[in-house]
Amino acid sequence: MAALSLSSGFVTEVMARYETGVKQVAQEFGWEIVAAPNALRGAAYLYEHPEARAADLHWALKNPEIDGLLSIIGGDDSVRLLPYLDLDIIRAHPKVFMGYSDSSVTLLQFLRAGVMAYHGPALLTDLAENGGMLPFVSESVRRAVIDNPQPYNLAPAPVWTEFYQEWTKELQPIPRPLQSADGWIWLQGKESVEGHLIGGCVEVLGMLCGTSGWPEPQLWRGAILALETSEDIPPPEQVGYMLRNYAAQGLLAELAGLLLARPRGYSKEQKTKLYGWVRRVLREAGREDLPVVANVDFGHTSPQLTLPFGGLARLDPQTEQITITP
Repeated sequence: MAALSLSSGFVTEVMARYETGVKQVAQEFGWEIVAAPNALRGAAYLYEHPEARAADLHWALKNPEIDGLLSIIGGDDSVRLLPYLDLDIIRAHPKVFMGYSDSSVTLLQFLRAGVMAYHGPALLTDLAENGGMLPFVSESVRRAVIDNPQPYNLAPAPVWTEFYQEWTKELQPIPRPLQSADGWIWLQGKESVEGHLIGGCVEVLGMLCGTSGWPEPQLWRGAILALETSEDIPPPEQVGYMLRNYAAQGLLAELAGLLLARPRGYSKEQKTKLYGWVRRVLREAGREDLPVVANVDFGHTSPQLTLPFGGLARLDPQTEQITITP
């Protein structure tokens, strides 16, 4: 499994955390992590050389000794890789790629190439969790990525945390405090729907929109859109404005369903305002029928689910069940 720095090269500042991630994925999944040639060259170099980051992706895909690709951490400028990415290489060498946040850019390029991609934890986040990987995380990775493809039901995480703990060697063995989770919220919709998963971090999609990397119309048709927000905590109205953009493009009219991740850093009042904006924009777009599930455990929350983009998801508002077919 190749470790890639397609966004930030921050990893060189927290190498003890990196080594923990390498150790824990070996213990949990049997994966041997191999750093891509430029992955550990540092933030300054990788910022100045987006072409080197893209070259790492191509190297990992074409290397017959590499079975999959794993994002080390997110960032904010994967969109700068677009001029250097070759979808023909992705298409010719289909392999697992997993990441989230700024990795949304790369996930969507895999989809554009016709290859399933996995919105899930990065090497430095849940895979290197303090005190050991949480069972909710490892089980979700196994179901989505490792086990023989078969339908399975998602379930809300029993616990969650946003507790900040520095990524130091001294604190690594100390588990972060967890709190009881508040479950999913079925905002609207009455009929069961099924569609392929697509999406990512809403702020990153905002950077991607209108570029050569934006998914073609057919990829939105009948899709279930999974949206997460980052630690930047975009105001609820900003998320609403982005959804209005999707409505203006005609994308909301094409969707089969919508999944909203637990919004990181939001107060109870901000969550209420966010869900109000979502309902408002969907009403404006004539999509009051659209099934919407909020507060789902993916993206910038911990522990997080792994979602197979390109795989099928079935939303059943009557049983409040989400079923995945990778």
